[in-house]
Amino acid sequence: MQLNLLTMELANNKYHIQNVDVLSMVEEHGSPLFVYDADVIKRQYQRMDNAISYKHKRLNFACKSLSNINILRYMRSLGAGLDTVSIQEVQMGLRAGFTPDEIMYTPNCVSFEEIQEAVQLGVRVNIDNLSILEHFGHLYGDRYPVCIRLNPHIMAGGNHKISVGHIDSKFGISIHQMRHLERIIQAYGIHVNGVHMHTGSDILNIDAFASAVNILLDCARSFKELEFIDFGSGFKVPYKPNDLSTDIEAFGEHMSKIFAEFCLDYGKELRMEFEPGKYLVSESGTFFTTVNVLKQTPATVFAGVNTGFNHFIRPMFYDAYHHMVNVSNPNGKPRVYTVVGYICETDTFGWDRQIEEIHEGDVLAFKNAGAYVFTMASNFNSRLKPAEVFVINGKAYVISKRQTFDDLLANQVELGDEILTSQIAEIEN
Repeated sequence: MQLNLLTMELANNKYHIQNVDVLSMVEEHGSPLFVYDADVIKRQYQRMDNAISYKHKRLNFACKSLSNINILRYMRSLGAGLDTVSIQEVQMGLRAGFTPDEIMYTPNCVSFEEIQEAVQLGVRVNIDNLSILEHFGHLYGDRYPVCIRLNPHIMAGGNHKISVGHIDSKFGISIHQMRHLERIIQAYGIHVNGVHMHTGSDILNIDAFASAVNILLDCARSFKELEFIDFGSGFKVPYKPNDLSTDIEAFGEHMSKIFAEFCLDYGKELRMEFEPGKYLVSESGTFFTTVNVLKQTPATVFAGVNTGFNHFIRPMFYDAYHHMVNVSNPNGKPRVYTVVGYICETDTFGWDRQIEEIHEGDVLAFKNAGAYVFTMASNFNSRLKPAEVFVINGKAYVISKRQTFDDLLANQVELGDEILTSQIAEIEN
């Protein structure tokens, strides 16, 4: 599948998102700037929903990918449930209007007090650790249903940091611990109403995913009171021109068939669930940044921009490719640049990229900025976070204000000079 560089569309030598001039948005809301296109989110949700013909299903948006409350509310309007990994995401989901039964809470290595808080809020709880399950059973018995996250020991995903279903992963209860798992469930009378897996992100090999699905379904037969099975997500989206992506239609057809067959054999129609994050929002996002300087060395021409891995860490953290377009010079002759940030670390967004000729002051657009970008942003170097804009029905709305210096200091407690200088005074005396 070819990458659609467009969310943005080029008309009259200007780029637009839903007919909104992108440079006018940057001028109004400042640079850097995150912009999300609601139409792309809707397209991705409906495409996946339509690909799965099995009717009893739910797509739970993995909100760790993009957790702005307005995005969550929009997802709910499309019919999505919510996948959360922290109690704060649970609270955000409830604030966004999701009902507790629409929220799946899948923590890892959290305190048991946080799990108890999730129970008090009434959301669905997914446990991936035998000791936590035993503690849960001791406290709740069969009074609160629970989902079990299993590790199928399948290596899948585009980077080892986002492959979470292999044997050395911290996530999930090993399928080789099924006997121990069954003993704990029996001892405490735990009501298991769902089973779950998540193998990783950027999955292109459907055969590897299908192997994990078969393992999960085999394990699911051991649980007699299931209401749903959650197969995770991680489907690949295109990042560069002519890039490959998951054939979601073929995948949906395959999953619908085998799940219907499983339910017939199980004797009950269960709900099929997935938890897409990147698949739904990655392509919706565009990040705009301004070129501060051009710097030529004997070997390289650097384009230094007014951002860094404090705002956009994926290229540095995951070696992720993000396509770049010079929106200020859309018809410029391509030249080779290495695009770098302003952080006092090596923060390279792309080496030796062919980009329309760049001048200082030009605005560059980074594609696939909707997932795991703003949610992973920080204030490193005491830099401020950008604004977020949501384009919906042809209008641009600010959904997160640009930080100010006062925001940066808001949670800091400034001690008095008499405290901070007392040690110096003691030394001088």
